[in-house]
Amino acid sequence: MTTRAWSSRTIPGRRELLGFATVGLLAYAVDLALFTCLRGPAGLGPLTAKALSFVAACSVAYAGNALGTYRTSRARGLRPYAAFFLVNLAGAAVQLLCLAVSHYGLGFTSQRADTVSGAVIGMALATILRFWGTRTWVFRAEGRVGSWTG
Repeated sequence: MTTRAWSSRTIPGRRELLGFATVGLLAYAVDLALFTCLRGPAGLGPLTAKALSFVAACSVAYAGNALGTYRTSRARGLRPYAAFFLVNLAGAAVQLLCLAVSHYGLGFTSQRADTVSGAVIGMALATILRFWGTRTWVFRAEGRVGSWTG
């Protein structure tokens, strides 16, 4: 096995990371826009609005990754979508855990501290978890020939 063949299956390529990040940014934009609309003009409560925007963003991210970043994967049907949704729930839990530890455990209670812990540190750790979980459990390496940009 050549180094090139080995690295394309086990080490994420720059283009795979770029595809994943691009899809993630699109999903984030959908989440934010839908949450804002549901919370504001639609008048829904914050938890209902966030739950609906989260499901919509997960669906957009799954479709983008399935049709783009990991289009050569054999992942089809409900199982990969369910796994993707669970990986994203785990990512959301990481963000909430970072916020909870900072705010309640360490006593950093300012809005700036909450933003840094939840939206910066939590998002960074959650993104790493989501990328790893997506590659490992949703679009498995043995079913992947290469990324859509590779």
